[in-house]
Amino acid sequence: MPTAPVLQGDIPVGGWVDRLLPGPWRPYARLMRLDRPIGTWLLLFPCWWSIALAARGWPDLRLMAIFGVGAIVMRGAGCTFNDIVDRDFDAQVARTRGRPIPSGQVSVASARIFLAAQLGLGLAMLLMLDWPARWVGAASLLLVFSYPFMKRFTFWPQAWLGLAFNWGALFGWTAVTGSLGLAPALLYAGGIAWTLGYDTIYALQDKEDDALVGIKSTARLFARATPFWLVLFYALTLALIAAAARVAGLGWPTYALLPLAGLQALWQIGTLRMDDPADCLAKFKSNRWFGWLVLIAVVAGRLA
Repeated sequence: MPTAPVLQGDIPVGGWVDRLLPGPWRPYARLMRLDRPIGTWLLLFPCWWSIALAARGWPDLRLMAIFGVGAIVMRGAGCTFNDIVDRDFDAQVARTRGRPIPSGQVSVASARIFLAAQLGLGLAMLLMLDWPARWVGAASLLLVFSYPFMKRFTFWPQAWLGLAFNWGALFGWTAVTGSLGLAPALLYAGGIAWTLGYDTIYALQDKEDDALVGIKSTARLFARATPFWLVLFYALTLALIAAAARVAGLGWPTYALLPLAGLQALWQIGTLRMDDPADCLAKFKSNRWFGWLVLIAVVAGRLA
């Protein structure tokens, strides 16, 4: 059996990328974070939640698949752009200096060509949808390409990431219905609160290095008060998702099952060791289970 990958900085070494891909491909797979799929899940879940919320029964599996592939491609494009912009900062942070661009495995010029190719694939996925969804999807690029600069100017870059990463709550609903409404807006707001929670946990890993190089984050802003803010963010997440379900006319199973997601969030906060980077990363990654629990609750409520 293959051995489990180990982390060098934030890069898994010895995993499927090293075992299965030719050597020249590996830095590009890592540039897309294909070896770290949690970001793709966090981008995808708001899309799937809203597709299920807008459905009239089981969610459209074709749309779920299109958004699944699109999330992989566009998360990869976002990470590539982020690494191009942040290459000088990344070289100064222990966790990120081994990434493909600061380590010299991929040149900036090659990364830009690779970014253009990913955006081309994303466009192909977008053209599989109707025009209203195309316009909503294209608008997300304004948020995606401005996000890397936020950490230079505000202690709330996690809020901007929430705006970008949860755009799928609007996008998925529009792909199903052809329009927007209050329910997806509430779901979008709930997703932003969720991102404020999980990305604050993620940022705890780098708070010392970030302070040295001048990168701002909610983890630095909240400091020892972080658990209080996490409770607030996750409670707001669940309240807004429940409100979206109410407006969309979901049945009682949604409200019976959403507390399970709340318990998962409480587990994150109650067991979080803020000064242990490995534990912070594990708690951040556990939000995959939060996303699945919310999706199950929404689908069950729609089928009731």
